[in-house]
Amino acid sequence: MFDWRLHTRIVCGAGALAQLGELTRGLGRRALLVTDPGIVQAGHAARAETFLSAAGVATAVFAAVHENPTTDDVEACLEIARQFRPEVLIALGGGSAMDTAKGTNFILTNGGPLRDFWVASPVRRGFASPLLPSIAIPTTAGTGSEVQCHALIADATTHAKMALGETGAEPTIALLDPELTLSLPRGVTANVGIDALVHAIETAVTKPRTPLSLLFSHEAFRLLSASFGLVLREPNNLEAREGMLLGSTWAGLAIEYSMLGIAHSLANPLTAHFGTVHGQAVGVMLPHVIRFNAQYPAAHRAYEALGHTPEALATLVTGWLEQAQMHTTLTECGITESLLPTLAAEAARQWTATFNPRSVTVSDLEMLYRAAL
Repeated sequence: MFDWRLHTRIVCGAGALAQLGELTRGLGRRALLVTDPGIVQAGHAARAETFLSAAGVATAVFAAVHENPTTDDVEACLEIARQFRPEVLIALGGGSAMDTAKGTNFILTNGGPLRDFWVASPVRRGFASPLLPSIAIPTTAGTGSEVQCHALIADATTHAKMALGETGAEPTIALLDPELTLSLPRGVTANVGIDALVHAIETAVTKPRTPLSLLFSHEAFRLLSASFGLVLREPNNLEAREGMLLGSTWAGLAIEYSMLGIAHSLANPLTAHFGTVHGQAVGVMLPHVIRFNAQYPAAHRAYEALGHTPEALATLVTGWLEQAQMHTTLTECGITESLLPTLAAEAARQWTATFNPRSVTVSDLEMLYRAAL
């Protein structure tokens, strides 16, 4: 069963950023632009402000988003939002900027601490008060957050990552301009690209998958697998950049309707304890997750629907990591073996573990970590 409604308008094409002023003005005349120092340095924020100004949109900027944002990032953004009183929120950057903007929107419109918006189950209740309209402009091809209702924000005190959000938190508009991804360093392109590929593969096999979500998963996999190697070899290839960006968005939509699995459950503790970059963490775990899940017949068939046997798919993922000059083992990532039981216990508590096609125990998760060493 599924109940589908596309909440986000998707505007895609090279040079699409030029439409930002017109699109924003259709939603409101006061905009808060949420971004990070790297995007400012690349000149993207200034271009966005120019388009907004030309359209008569008054703009304030919060440009202090950190990677893997915490509740502190949201509080700092919220302070500016309360002073400026925006009618529209614009997130320009990667998933961190989008998550910070979403978290700010939650509190600005509904009050209360962020913990109140922690999603404890897939049941969606909606918000008590409407959120401000928002525009998401991804400058990386990885998270798919531009079409998702959830934000991942860590508690600044406990460092626990919280999945926050409910129905209605999806951005109003996703503005996809592949030209914005041309300035990405190779390492960032590789890490976010691997993340998007993992999204496409995991959503294709999870328990909640539907005929609709599979359309997005499979098309995302087709675009991403065809574009990933090309964009690493030819970083200025705009067609490959657009393939990655659109594939990431389709994978993001697949997440909305089929969720993720234990590659993400295993990855989050690696980031929390060792600072492992998310794309690296999910990428190094996925081949072992594929082999584990493939012992379950339904998952085996779901992997084959992507056009590869499970073993060939696992090998392909490892090959992508090698092509991207990323680590293929946890030892290379600097993971300490003695901490594996702790990591496994934390991975078992991750929400995404419940959607994996094959049920897992803490022992299973520790075994997967050891396989990846």
